[in-house]
This record gives sequence, C-alpha cells and structure tokens, in this order.
Amino acid sequence: MDERDNFVYLTFALILLLLGTAAAQQFFDHSVQRLVQSATVITLLVAVWGVKSKQHFLRKTFAFPLAILTVAVFSNWLDDSGFDRFYLFLLLSFFISTAIKTAKQVLFTGNIDGNKILGAICLYLLMGLIWAIIYTLLQLSVPESFQALSSQNNWFILFPDFVYFSFVTITTLGFGDIAPTLPVARFLVYLEAVVGQFYLAILVASLVGSRMSAQPYNLQNKN
Repeated sequence: MDERDNFVYLTFALILLLLGTAAAQQFFDHSVQRLVQSATVITLLVAVWGVKSKQHFLRKTFAFPLAILTVAVFSNWLDDSGFDRFYLFLLLSFFISTAIKTAKQVLFTGNIDGNKILGAICLYLLMGLIWAIIYTLLQLSVPESFQALSSQNNWFILFPDFVYFSFVTITTLGFGDIAPTLPVARFLVYLEAVVGQFYLAILVASLVGSRMSAQPYNLQNKN
C-alpha cells in the first residue's frame, strides 16, 4: 500500500459503513441492528489499512479497532449499562485519530491529485460521523437532548438517526424533523454547521491556491 491509492480504501469503507447502517435500520428489526457493530469493526479495519502511509501509524491506530473487535465479540454477554458509552468512546477515538491523520495528509502535504480529493471527501464524512457519535453519547446521557427520536435507549438504534441528522446539519440543510432541545445540544449542532461551512471554504481555497501556485511552475517547465 502506498500513498497514491490509500484513500480509495477509506472512501469505500466509510460508504460501506453508512450504507450498512441505513440498510440495517430500514430492513431489519432492532435486535438485528446490533449486527451493525460487526460491520463497523470490519469497516474500521479496512479504513486503518487504507489510510495508513507509514507503518508506525498503522501500529498505533490499530489498537482502536482491535479494542472495538474485542468488545463486539463479548457484547452479547455484557449487560453493563455503561457498555454502550464505552463502545462509542472507542469509535469516537478511532474516528478522531483517523480524521487528524487524513487532514494532515490532505491539507498539508504534496500537490492536489485524485487521491487528495478522495481524502478531502473522507475527511468530510469522518466529521459527520464524529458528530453523530457525539450526539448519540449526549442522547444516551441526557435523553431529553433531542426531540422526534425513538424512545429506545440503545446506541445502535439511535446512531442511524444521528448519522442522518449530523449530515443534514453539517451541510446546513436543516429539515427540522430532528431538533435539539437543550442548550448543550443546540451548541453542538450550530458548532457542527459552522465547522462544516468553514471546512468547505478552507478546502476550496486550498485547492484553488494549490492550483494557482502550480501554474507558474508548470509554465517554467514548459519553457
């Protein structure tokens, strides 16, 4: 695996995760949706192999999906009320570490190419997933944080709705079918909207700036 095609695998993994989450919610009952845990683990394993550009980074971040895999294997036998939060914190840690590495590789290294564009898309998807996990943790801790949600208190039931809500928020669509009701939830929602808009503005400016700076260099080579 080299740096030219690493984001292809991460893009595929994230799309698989989003599609699997939506399909599990639409076509299966709540008990079967727990299988999303396993799909998430597989997706994260693929993501780790795909995003890495240096071997030491692989060894460092592989601890997160390995820990998630261990938890998922024993999840059916664990009735601890704090298990869901522990699992979500592992997911959140992995997504944040992957997003940081992706941002460094996309925004601060080399020329803009197809791989960097895929990386920028991956970073946007990771941002949406990070906020979805944060919303899920908040709802589990304070059930009145959002309205128009399922009365169930399981993370794998809440998470698909928050994935949808997160991407509606980060793109500032704001359909209004799910809405925050408490001040902290409202803060997180408008913070995500602001970060999402700034990301797009910075990304476009970065792409244009890199393209403009590369033109004189290309002209000199031609001459």
